[in-house]
This record gives sequence, C-alpha cells and structure tokens, in this order.
Amino acid sequence: MKKNIIKFAVAGAVLAAASAAQAGIVIPAGDWTIDINGNVNTFASMTHIRGGTSAGNGALASAPTAGPNGDKQLAIDSGLLPSWLGFTGKTRQNDLDVEFTISLQPSSSDNGVHGDGASGTASTKNTVLNRQTYVSFGDKSWGSIKLGKDLGVFASDAILNDMTLLGVGNNAGISGKTTNTSNGGIGTGYIYAAWKGQIAYTTPNFNGFSATVAVTNPDQGFNVSGVNQDRYGLEAKASYTFASDAFSGKVWVSGASYDVSTSTTNSYTASAGDIGATVNANGFGLTGYYYNGTGAGTTVFGGDGYHSTYGKRDSDGGYVQLTYVLPTKTKAGIAWGESNLDKAATADTGIVKTNERWTVGLYHPLTKHLNIVAEYNNLKSEGYTNNKAEQDTYSAGAILFF
Repeated sequence: MKKNIIKFAVAGAVLAAASAAQAGIVIPAGDWTIDINGNVNTFASMTHIRGGTSAGNGALASAPTAGPNGDKQLAIDSGLLPSWLGFTGKTRQNDLDVEFTISLQPSSSDNGVHGDGASGTASTKNTVLNRQTYVSFGDKSWGSIKLGKDLGVFASDAILNDMTLLGVGNNAGISGKTTNTSNGGIGTGYIYAAWKGQIAYTTPNFNGFSATVAVTNPDQGFNVSGVNQDRYGLEAKASYTFASDAFSGKVWVSGASYDVSTSTTNSYTASAGDIGATVNANGFGLTGYYYNGTGAGTTVFGGDGYHSTYGKRDSDGGYVQLTYVLPTKTKAGIAWGESNLDKAATADTGIVKTNERWTVGLYHPLTKHLNIVAEYNNLKSEGYTNNKAEQDTYSAGAILFF
C-alpha cells in the first residue's frame, strides 16, 4: 500500500538529503500497527509589492493597497505544507493489506486580533483542516482500492516534486489572507491537485510501472454559480520509476475530465493533461513539467476556465527546477514556472494572461527530522490590457517531520 501522503511528499520532493521519508511514531496495537506522523513548520515572510495594477481575475501577484504599508506585508505563518498530524493504521487480514488514514492540518499562526480563533473576527485560516480520511485495501498481486478523501490524482506529481514543498514559494504569508498555507508553485507552473473525495484503483508495481484511475466528487470548485454536474469527475495517471547506481528518477503522465452544468450557462467539459519527469544523479536533481487544458482554468482546476458569454478558455503552463546537494548536505535549488490563461474571445480581457514565478531556495537538514529553510521568490502577473503587478517574497523558517 502507498505510504501516507506526508511521507510520500517528503520522499518524492527529495528536498533535503537527510529528510527522506522517516517512519513516524510506530505503535503496535494488537492486529494493527499505528503510525502517528506529521510535521510542524513556521516561516517568517516579508512580501514587498513592487507596484503596478491588478492583472485581472486569476492574478496571483498583488497590487499595492492604500496606506503607509500598502507595499509591504509581514507574516509568521505556515508554508506550502500546513502543519500536520496524521494517524495511519495498517494490518494484514484475510490476504489483504488494509489501511486507514485520518489527518488534521492546523495553521501556525493567525494575524487576526485574537489569533486563537475564539473570535469571529479572526480569519478563516485558523480553521483546522481535514485533508485526509480514507480506507484502502489490496494486495501486491492485484493492486489496491482507496475510498475517501486524499490528494487528487491529476497534477499530484507536479506538487510532490516542487522544491517549495518544504518552504513557502509564491504569495507567502500575506497579512489577512484567508488560507492557512502559502501557494508554493501552485498557479505558477501547475494546477493545484487539491484534496478530493475519491474511489481510486492503483495497479501493482510492474518493475517500476504503475497506474491509478479514480472517480472523484464532481464539484471541485469551478468558478461558476449553481453547479449541477451529472457525472463524477475522472482522473488518472501512469508513472514509471527507475533507479541504478548512477541515477534515479520518475516519468509520469496524468489527466482529468469533469462535466460542468449550470443554470446560467451551457454545459461543458473541463479537461486537462500533463507530462513530467524528474532525474537525480551525483547530487543534482532536475525536474521538468508541462500541462495543457481546456475549461480547466488556472491555479485551481476550473478556476476562471469559462466565460458565461464567450465559452471555454484554454490554459497551459509548466515549470523547470534544478537542485544540487552541497558538501554541507544543504540542498540549493532554483525554479522557474509559468501558468497561462487564454482569452475565450477578443473582448475577454478581464482575466490574467500569465502568472510567472522565480524561486531560489536553500534547504538544510539540521537533523534527520529538522530542516531550516530560506527562500527568495519573485512573482509577476500580467493581464490583457497592459496591466501588471509584481512582488518579491523573502522567507526563512524551519520544518520538522516526525
């Protein structure tokens, strides 16, 4: 069966030499083995807004606001990963590997007046999330079936190989923001995989090759009103993992398709596909990724993917990332990513054209569980009427896995 998502994320991202997937707190309990696992992370971030004007719907870079500090935002908060507490139980019964996982994700901090969430005036990032609740069963001879909420299938490898998974990335810790994590590379190179109710089948591992197909909850946050979808979402991926004495890596493709029907627009299908690869050799790591969609929008699946008058919008994007492990075991990395949203018609100008990101990061394993992280991130958004916004984010902090 697959490792829980946090340990898979750490292993998949390969972000710090000493931070490969660690076992959590393992407790034998009769027929079960209970694994208590997770992370705690906090980053101090300063975002400097260089100037410009709003780049339209879907833009990630902010324009300055009124006031003496309208061009600077400070925060002490979670990074791309929320702090995490997970409970996984595993057992072998009747020739089946059986597993359940339940997890909770609080934020590190809140910039509301009360901070602890006791007052309704505090922002919603105080809310403790529940991103995983699933049961799975199977056998290595025929594969496994998972039922419940977990990371989506499409674009999951894009985020799991993003080096900012141990850091902050774009749109970090803006004061008053209502999400309890930063964006990392989401919306600047890939669409967010999100956490979805699903029924998924994963094949056995055939000498490095495996595939997953899933039906998912149909309404995944499309930017339209009155969504009444008449079929489940479909997501699938196939991957090949390889390793030798000299190098290791992974190649994958994935896709998603959703029907969208509303009371105010015609029905349409939102779909997207991607391809990616990552290779590691002699301390170097190289990742390349590309996606293309129609009606799939940008940043979140379906977001701004459709205009009620003009119809579906096409979108594409990708990222390239290079890392190197220094003799000190510090991993240094540089990444560039871009997400593009096409107009549905000539007059369709009120949306973002491009969200672009540059990230430079250092990820140092202070211990086998604790990493200290420093990042610089440049984010640019451009619209269709020469409207542009740009911001720089500087962040430093730590992330502890257990």
